[in-house]
Amino acid sequence: MENNNKVDWRVHASCRDTDPDELFVRGAEQNRAKLVCMGCPVRTECLAEALDSRISFGVWGGMTERERRALLRRRPDVGSWQELLMTAKREFAGIDAEEAEDAVRVG
Repeated sequence: MENNNKVDWRVHASCRDTDPDELFVRGAEQNRAKLVCMGCPVRTECLAEALDSRISFGVWGGMTERERRALLRRRPDVGSWQELLMTAKREFAGIDAEEAEDAVRVG
C-alpha cells in the first residue's frame, strides 16, 4: 500500500512534466527550481519522501538539499517525516485520516 501512495503522489506533482535537469541544479538556479514547487498539490508528500529517504541532491518539496540537511540536524528526533508532515497537513486542512486517505486514492 505504501508504494502505491508514493506512485500516486508523483502523478499529481507539478514537476511531472518538467525536465529533471531543471530540478537538480546548484547555486542560485535552485531558487528558480523551488518555484516549480510553489502551489504543488503534493509538495508535502514529496518533501516527506526526500527527508525520510535522505535524498541528498535536488529540490524536493520546495527545499534544497542544504535546507533539508539543516532541518534533519534540527530535528533528529523525527522517526517518520511522512507521518509528521501528513498529520500536520491533515490538521491544517481540518480533515481526518480517513478523508485524507480517500483524497489520495481519488486524487
